[in-house]
Amino acid sequence: MSENKRPHLDEEAVLLLNKGRRGLLRLIFGRTAVIILLLAVQVALLFVGFFRLGKYVVYGSSMLAALVVILAVVNRRGNPAAKITWILLIMLAPVFAIPFYFYVDMDLGHHLVRRRLEQVQARTARYAPPQLDALSGLWERSPGLARIARYVEHTSGQSFYQRSGVKYLPTGEAAFEEMLRQLEQAEKFIFLEFFIVEEGYMWGRILRVLERKVQEGVEVRMLYDGTCAVGKLPYRYPQELEALGIRCRMFAPLHPLVSTHYNNRDHRKILVVDGRAAFTGGVNLADEYINRKVLHGHWKDTAVRVTGEAVRGFTLMFLQMWAVEEPAEEDFSPYLDASGPAEGEGWVMPYGDSPFDRENVGEMVYMDILNRAVKYVHITTPYLIIDQEMITALTFAAKRGVDVKLIVPSRPDKRAVFAVTKSYYQELIEGGVEIYEYTPGFIHAKMFVSDGDTAVVGSINLDYRSLYLHFECAAMMYGVKAVGDIERDFQATLAQCRRMTVEDCRRDKLGRRMLGWILRPLAPLM
Repeated sequence: MSENKRPHLDEEAVLLLNKGRRGLLRLIFGRTAVIILLLAVQVALLFVGFFRLGKYVVYGSSMLAALVVILAVVNRRGNPAAKITWILLIMLAPVFAIPFYFYVDMDLGHHLVRRRLEQVQARTARYAPPQLDALSGLWERSPGLARIARYVEHTSGQSFYQRSGVKYLPTGEAAFEEMLRQLEQAEKFIFLEFFIVEEGYMWGRILRVLERKVQEGVEVRMLYDGTCAVGKLPYRYPQELEALGIRCRMFAPLHPLVSTHYNNRDHRKILVVDGRAAFTGGVNLADEYINRKVLHGHWKDTAVRVTGEAVRGFTLMFLQMWAVEEPAEEDFSPYLDASGPAEGEGWVMPYGDSPFDRENVGEMVYMDILNRAVKYVHITTPYLIIDQEMITALTFAAKRGVDVKLIVPSRPDKRAVFAVTKSYYQELIEGGVEIYEYTPGFIHAKMFVSDGDTAVVGSINLDYRSLYLHFECAAMMYGVKAVGDIERDFQATLAQCRRMTVEDCRRDKLGRRMLGWILRPLAPLM
């Protein structure tokens, strides 16, 4: 388990074999299979309709059905950009798009998880009482920030904490070493929740520590997203970890064609040790995040280690997700009362975002930072696929004199997504936003830092999937020393970037520009 034993094959052949296998699995388990199936059904129905029922009957009935569904789409709640995408698809291919729309919208698994999560949050609300002392001090220092704190508390049940410390970890390598150090000190419990876990050096070293800690009597729980079962971990991997004494669950496992909640993934990155230290950021448990495996040049990532009272927020987020699959109510008190020593100045707010909330907490926090900024807002994100509200917030901040800078990758991990990302450059640049590409490779860090006193580090990308469809988490900081460390690292990273101009956009490859132009209307579904 802790070490991979593979046949000695040519390394290039192994990489090609793995790439082909993963591509096939993604095809079978992903939305691509559903799309292909529905397109085939559409072609077959049109063929039969034209030759047996008459083209006017087929055309008229399909247009009537399309009109009814389009009216339903327009009148329902939701993101306007997503509505436009659905309307476009329904108009172009109604026989395909209408069943696909209902397949996504009337998702039984989606509604089942929503109901369970609401029940869990209702019965665990008592574990997260408002931090009245912290909020009182925050109202005196920053009324604007206190208002966003009140908003987050009402929508996700989290609050700002004082007496908490933050250590900024500027690379995946630094995060990994600090995780190992904290894991070695565990005495009571270890909770891990990650989007990606993949066998290799990083996970192998962590797993060896977890095995040893289980033997010492430490409780270990592991939660990872079901997409890992497609080419990264064996499907029955939870049973393998259970055999080692590690309690393990896979969130929303994928099944061919009929996966019931493929769209809502657990994209969080959380590690909690003994209730005294918690980690979040962009770092998953796979070798590319620490540059042991090079995929797209140098991989730049970040994380934070939180200590003190704010750890309670991350512990509760983990336990709530864990309890979604738990029929019996569990007493969380032993884990939430186990906080570390009070320390630090300023305020720290752990918060989560859920695709089932009517409010998009992650996006609202980002937009609040942009709207309150006076001097600067500096951002790193691996993807830039945003709606008009976010475009307006970014450009409005720049137009009123705020220094708005974004760092994005120069080398894509997904070519289609990269093409859509670049399609936003010109509009943002013309609006006063400065965009920089990280020339050494791929930047996966998700950060906002503003005015020398406010920062967010977490798992939330500037794209539709993170802002609207995934379970996410982050730590918002105000008045803590780590904010200065984050800004210094941003400036060091900026020195390795190339600033993009309108001329660069116009000189970009024609094929990539056309791909971005074609795919941008479909961005909410990517």
